Formats: sequence, structure tokens, C-alpha cells
Amino acid sequence: MHVPVLLKQSIKSLKIIKNGIYIDATFGSGGHSRSILKKLNCHGKLYAIDKDPQSIKIAHKIKDKRFTFIQGSFSNIKKFCKKHNIIKKVNGILLDLGISSVQLDDPNRGFSFKKDGPLDMRINQKKGISAAQWLIKSKKKKIENILKKYGEERYYKKIAYNIYKQNNIQPILRTSDLYNLILKSTPYQKKNPARRSFQAIRIYLNKELKELKKVLLETIKVLSPGGILSVISFHSLEDKIIKKFMFKNSRKIPNIPKNIPLTYQELKKMHKKKYKFKIFKKIFPTKKEILHNSRSRSAILRSAKLIHNS
Repeated sequence: MHVPVLLKQSIKSLKIIKNGIYIDATFGSGGHSRSILKKLNCHGKLYAIDKDPQSIKIAHKIKDKRFTFIQGSFSNIKKFCKKHNIIKKVNGILLDLGISSVQLDDPNRGFSFKKDGPLDMRINQKKGISAAQWLIKSKKKKIENILKKYGEERYYKKIAYNIYKQNNIQPILRTSDLYNLILKSTPYQKKNPARRSFQAIRIYLNKELKELKKVLLETIKVLSPGGILSVISFHSLEDKIIKKFMFKNSRKIPNIPKNIPLTYQELKKMHKKKYKFKIFKKIFPTKKEILHNSRSRSAILRSAKLIHNS
């Protein structure tokens, strides 16, 4: 079973109101959802979102009138909230952006280089093309850009060149094929170099950063005043986006005198849809948690309370 990272800390960060409305926007294996339900009374409500078919099966096992599962992408959170008539009524939203152990440990998903399987990497295998198909049809320059941008891979040119070259000889169809090719393309390193390339391809295929940017903007539109947004990230690309979003929306609006019409009108227009967050201190996993769950070592929990919207 998947062990949720920063479970107690993330649930605590939501400051759950017993009769409140909450959204677990990344249901996964349901660890966070079950913990939230324990904090709610009979009047509380929890909505969970996920597009992974495996998560859908798990969610259907939760028989609780307070629980509603929504199949789809969390970037459509506003649309889902509108459908359920909870816009501006949501007391807390949780996002756990990591790939779960269940997904990583299933070789048929193709997420991990530690187990051989089809080179897939799609969260929803019923949509889009697999990693193998994408690598076969992509130009070398495109592969270079993805490895550099989403994997921050130093040897992106060499890896991309070898991928492109190999696919012209015999297609790379297995995770082990890609893994071995990456090892041959890079010098010895303490951390496995395949991790960055696998991450880059997965992020690109599933449009993870694009989806993250969209859902963050949508949370402002559905949270109630005083509602809390908590996000767990696992790599710097995600964390930078979350940090930038929270800080941008926590800046104080300058108090400009009304007797300066032009400047005042300009600033009034500029801040017409200004939202303000109160940011809480970021949280890292404890040494004990890292010891028991190595996946947690790169995790960061950021949370903020919506204190004003207009």
C-alpha cells in the first residue's frame, strides 16, 4: 500500500472544521481522504478527484455518504465545484503531487526504471500516447528540450542523441531499454541519472506543470474566505511554481489616496481581482519519516489561507 508523505502534517495544515467542505484533489490510494473523513462530523463533506483508473477502483470501495468521488483532472476543479454547487464554499483543498508507490511499483505503468515493463508513463493509459510512442515520433531537438526543461538533465544532448539514434535502429519499447541507454550516455554519478530523464518524460506526457498552474489559479475561485490550500511537492520545478503563486497572491495592495484619479484608477483596475493569501511556514518531513519512507526526502508542504478575495 502507498504510504502518504507528510500525512499528519498535511491534514493538520488544513485546520479541518468538523462540518466543513474539503477537496482531496489528488485521491491516489485514498490515504489523505480517509484521514480527512475521520475529522469530519455527519454534516461534513469530502470531494476527491483523480483520473487514474486504479484510483477510481479504490475510491469506489469507500462507502460513505459524506464522500463523493469525481473522475477527472484536478485542473478542472472549478468546473467540478460548479456542478456540485460548492464554489466559494470550500474550506480546504489538498494537493499531493507525487506519483504513488502503487503507480511506481506496477511495472505495467512504466513510471519506474527499477522494474522492467512497457514504456508507458501515462497517468490515464486510456488517453494520449505512451512514452515509447512519443520518443519514436519525436525529433532529437524536441527530446533535448524536454530532458533539459523538465529533468534539468546536464547530459540532455547525449541522451537525446542516443535515444533518437536507437529508435532509428530498433524502437525503445521497455523501461529497461531506456534505462540502460541513459546509463551508457552518462558518466558515473552517486544518484541514478535515469531518474531525471524518466521524470522529464513523465512530466511532459502528463502535462503536469501546466495542470498544476491551472489548478492553483482555480483554487482561488472556489475556496471560501478563510479556506486553506495545502500542496505537497516532490521536485524543484513544482515547488517553484507553488511558491511563486502563493507569494504573488499574498502581496499587500498599496494604499493610494483617492485624490490622485489617474494613478488610483489604474491601480484599482490592476487590483480589481486581487486575492490575498496568508502564507504559513513550509514543512519538511522529519528524519524519522525519511528513514521509514525514502520517497519523502524531497517533499515540501506549502500551505496558505485565503483571507480576502474580491
